[in-house]
Amino acid sequence: MSRPINATPVSAERLSLVHDFLIQMGGAERVVELMAKAYPDAPIFTSATLGSNLFPVFRDAEVHNTWMQRLPGMNRHHKKLFFLYPFAFQSLRLPRRTVAWISSSSFSKWIPKPAGARFVCYCHTPPRFFWNPDSYLENEIGNPLLRRFVRALMPIFRWSDRRQSRKIDLFLANSRNVQDRIRKCYGRDSLVVYPPVDVERFQVSDRSEDFFLIVSRLVAYKRIDLAVRAFTETGRKLVIIGDGPDRARLEAMAGPSVTFLGRAPDEQVTESMATCRGYVFPGCEDFGITPVEAQACGKPVVAFRAGGALETVIENETGVFFDEPEAASLAEALNAFDRIAWEANAIRANAERFSEARFLEETRQILDCFVDLPESEPAGQQGRAADSTLFDREPDPVGSFR
Repeated sequence: MSRPINATPVSAERLSLVHDFLIQMGGAERVVELMAKAYPDAPIFTSATLGSNLFPVFRDAEVHNTWMQRLPGMNRHHKKLFFLYPFAFQSLRLPRRTVAWISSSSFSKWIPKPAGARFVCYCHTPPRFFWNPDSYLENEIGNPLLRRFVRALMPIFRWSDRRQSRKIDLFLANSRNVQDRIRKCYGRDSLVVYPPVDVERFQVSDRSEDFFLIVSRLVAYKRIDLAVRAFTETGRKLVIIGDGPDRARLEAMAGPSVTFLGRAPDEQVTESMATCRGYVFPGCEDFGITPVEAQACGKPVVAFRAGGALETVIENETGVFFDEPEAASLAEALNAFDRIAWEANAIRANAERFSEARFLEETRQILDCFVDLPESEPAGQQGRAADSTLFDREPDPVGSFR
């Protein structure tokens, strides 16, 4: 049974929620899910809402989709139709004078801005396929001719993406890692508001079986292959929960000590988090929610020293890092892991810094600033709209808004 979410009605009467698409349910959709629960009267605007795995809140909410909702094959090929999203979002109409909370890692910024509206963009990352096309397109588009064509279009989309960023009154970054990327891509300041993690779903566990755990979508850029090679070569036990296009390749290289469970219900994930020795996080993510969930169980993390893990894992206190994207480097980190006496309660305390309650309170404070802003007052430049003191406030110990 889900716990009640404390709504924040001061902002809700003018709030609209915007998201790229509600098709695959991942970390970004978890953030939108929490916002939809906290602000149940806020309409949701998105390109399409499809699939059997939708979070329940999206089935009951007031959702406004674009014409892409009716495209054949949208559920399966929504990423390959990227060139249609700008036109689709241009067809949506937000209420006048709304405060739009825009969840974006791709095209939701393209939604038109009505008179008197304020745009707060919660940026999971600037679009990877615009700004880092080589690594992204290699994983997402197998046809080399199509990949070459898409790459040729990227300068146009980067220009357009930068142009759309100008109508954002305030950028919120989901990590310092993304904050740096926003500055490089858009030339904009931003506030760090870490995404919500449902730490209350997990409890500190003193059970520890002889296996390490990964919970992830199986795609190449997440570098699960590093873990598969390291655990195969060392004979250590690794359990992988998740599915994706890279699964067949990973299973082909895995030895008998690596087990693939495929997709699993939340209850099984929670149980695996509670009973593993440690959690392995071999890729470079913008933030990375699963390592925080493992820490909520008091379980230490073995992570690649890059991206959001640098902000969620405290070296030698809640986890260890490996420095090179190589199986041998990960194996060395596992040996270091064995030499540390881990304190489960201290690991749990670190995870609690990223709670849902903290996210909602920080978000409420920011949105209320925009609701109280007189319509006649123009939005400030470089994200300083609504309250010029927002950027002057001291960050908390993990660097998020206070």
